[in-house]
Amino acid sequence: MIKYIVKRILLAIVTIWVVATLTFFLMNMVPGGPFMAEKAISPAAQAALAAKYGLDKPLHEQYLTYMKDALHGDLGDSLKQRGRTVSGIISTKFPVSAKVGGLAVVVSLLIGVPLGCVAAYKRGKVLDSVISVVSTCGIAVPSFVICTVLMYVFGVRLRILPTLGLTGWKNYIMPVAALSFYPTAYIMRLMRSSMLDALGQDYMRTAKAKGLSQSVSIFKHALRNAILPVVTYLGPMITYTLTGSFIVEKIFTIPGLGGEFIGAITSRDYTLIMGTTIFLAAFMVVMNVVVDIVYKIIDPRIQLK
Repeated sequence: MIKYIVKRILLAIVTIWVVATLTFFLMNMVPGGPFMAEKAISPAAQAALAAKYGLDKPLHEQYLTYMKDALHGDLGDSLKQRGRTVSGIISTKFPVSAKVGGLAVVVSLLIGVPLGCVAAYKRGKVLDSVISVVSTCGIAVPSFVICTVLMYVFGVRLRILPTLGLTGWKNYIMPVAALSFYPTAYIMRLMRSSMLDALGQDYMRTAKAKGLSQSVSIFKHALRNAILPVVTYLGPMITYTLTGSFIVEKIFTIPGLGGEFIGAITSRDYTLIMGTTIFLAAFMVVMNVVVDIVYKIIDPRIQLK
């Protein structure tokens, strides 16, 4: 286990370096710069700002300087939000996204896993058909459509839920619902297919022959094996939800990391783009390692090499 974790950490470092390198050079290949959109700034002032932040140096020198500083934990200052560091922005905005995303993860698991099991248990019946239709719609319908429908119904027509910001507990309902809709639908589909496969295995027939009740057989034997695909999906799902969906945050005006990332891309805030990308890549890699370890705990037969 220790050898596997060390190996994954080394691979994670390489992965983050590749992502950061590609982001850096692709970002600088786009015509323009972070100060060209500011019409009030003269060309001389733009040149002075570029010199201040080292943007006037050759690209390879900028890259080496940035990577050296990043290795020491310095992600630089934001080019557009004067007086704020990238690390400070991430540490301020990420908890907001993580709170909304964490609630979305819990909702997705609490709804998706049981309904997927019910759909498998009631295979071919009306309830199975209803759950299948709902899960298919959840996967097919884009998140911005879900957000729009929720805002129109509960915010405009019924006026029972606020549509902007996170000032109270009611403000979390629609963003969490919109953010968890797709993961819930996907988990339902995963659980249904994996549970159907588990119910047809020999050990389930053996459990039935031993006289175990159906509920005990399903929850003690079938569920433990059927939930493995869901555990695999947890890594990218948690990363997606905890870092915040860019669209959901933008629509509901949530002051999270997703909105900052979109703003950084729009305004060509190079340091904030790089810092956010590195953070998201590192978070994704860490979550995948954690999922692999949880996989081993759930099913001891799995060998991590």
